[in-house]
Amino acid sequence: MGCRVRAAKSDLLRLVVIEGSIVPDPHGRLPGRGASLHPDLACFELAERRRAFSRAFRLPGPLDISALRRWFETEQGGS
Repeated sequence: MGCRVRAAKSDLLRLVVIEGSIVPDPHGRLPGRGASLHPDLACFELAERRRAFSRAFRLPGPLDISALRRWFETEQGGS
């Protein structure tokens, strides 16, 4: 969704929308329409700049990405 580079499903992070907020679904078990993104902060920022989230989830308007941003910052900081 961000860099638009194809990758194996196991190499991507699944995202879902829960009550207007995009949350990571690393285990792929949450219900709803999912979108995939490389688990990389640069790819996330590119998707954010391109406004790709609302198109990927086929939802109008802006979506809350604060929980997703926290997850990426935690993962990148812990690596």
